[in-house]
Amino acid sequence: MAEILTITLNPTVDLSTSVPEVVAGPKLRCSMPEADPGGGGINVSRAIKFLGGDSTAFIATGGETGARLLRLLAREGVRFTAFAVTGDTRQSIAVTDAATGAQYRFVMPGPTWTTEAVSDALHAIDRAAPDGGIVVLSGSQPPGVPVDFTSRLSHNLDAHGVRLFVDTSGAPLHELVANPANPFVLRMDDVEAEDIAGRKLPTRADTADYASELVARGVARTVIIARGSDGSTLATSDGRWHASRAIDPAEVVSAVGAGDSFVGAFTMALARGDDMHQALCFGTAAASATVTTKGTRLCDPKDVARLLDGCKLVEI
Repeated sequence: MAEILTITLNPTVDLSTSVPEVVAGPKLRCSMPEADPGGGGINVSRAIKFLGGDSTAFIATGGETGARLLRLLAREGVRFTAFAVTGDTRQSIAVTDAATGAQYRFVMPGPTWTTEAVSDALHAIDRAAPDGGIVVLSGSQPPGVPVDFTSRLSHNLDAHGVRLFVDTSGAPLHELVANPANPFVLRMDDVEAEDIAGRKLPTRADTADYASELVARGVARTVIIARGSDGSTLATSDGRWHASRAIDPAEVVSAVGAGDSFVGAFTMALARGDDMHQALCFGTAAASATVTTKGTRLCDPKDVARLLDGCKLVEI
């Protein structure tokens, strides 16, 4: 089984709570908050752990919040290597309005990185990357990290035969599309895809066409575009497929972590030797399982197994 290293440049301690009703003005009395280690790569490693796999999480941390984050990870048994940065690791909070079920998510920016820290991180990741393994870069970039960080990382890892899986957004995603670095996998959601494409992608065929366009341009060897509750579309130079798993809308509790669970399951499947079709279905089942959990919790393996049986894979 190939080794997996996940990278989280901007981790967070995720707090989740609820109030009877979200209104402006008065003090809102919250329920007892739950704290979880968070950030894209961390959640990918957590999902892999929950599903019975193994990975190492490379985490940039600082301050008291960073120390708390590492304690939370240790409690869950996730193996990690910490990269020290100046400034406190951020916190984020998800608040559920009990009256409506609506969830409000507040995300902090994180500490600002120096040019030296960026260079040091690239060297540290290069040393930590498993030869012939998989590296997952997931989540937002903290202030100060240049938009071409992904491209620089991709070029570094190519020399080691490492497969790079990128799940990013905003300016770094735009940069990667504008100046392709051809990582092994690039994932985005439908809103991000429409923003970059400059047009709506209402159907699976529209999504597949755009994903294929990105592959043809060398943006990535595999492009995955999540279509929310409709599942995910994958394109390579060999073809395009869509995986979906319908769940009862009444089961949907929170969308937090669904994308990270997809990435974790998909990566775990590839690492153990599954083909792209199997990995796409496993990822889709994990994402579907995650939306049925509360707050910042991720997928339960029993739910993933149940949902995997009903995954529908179609060629587009």
